[in-house]
Amino acid sequence: IMSNTIVRNRRQRKKLYLEEFAILGFEFSCKINLDSDEQYESFFDSFADLIDQRNLFVGIDGDDSTFEGFVSSGDRYGSATEGDRKAIEDALNAQDIISDVNVGKLVDAFYEA
Repeated sequence: IMSNTIVRNRRQRKKLYLEEFAILGFEFSCKINLDSDEQYESFFDSFADLIDQRNLFVGIDGDDSTFEGFVSSGDRYGSATEGDRKAIEDALNAQDIISDVNVGKLVDAFYEA
């Protein structure tokens, strides 16, 4: 009996970021209410510091009123963690200029994002 299951060796799984090589990340979104350039710079400086401290990579999108992105590990085969999710959520919620914070669950960055 033939199976439709594709069997891949370790090298193929690694190249395709599958199974044990899957990379996890998460989305976030929030509203940003900026009154001044100083608030903008202060917020983004502290956010960038957090990203650097946790060795994360963030793809960012947004406009004058929204801020959203996808967070993954800065390591080639690393994944974001629940601790990273909580740190980003806490950092966003701690800002007076941020509202409506939504941090998604960990998902496969290559196949579910």
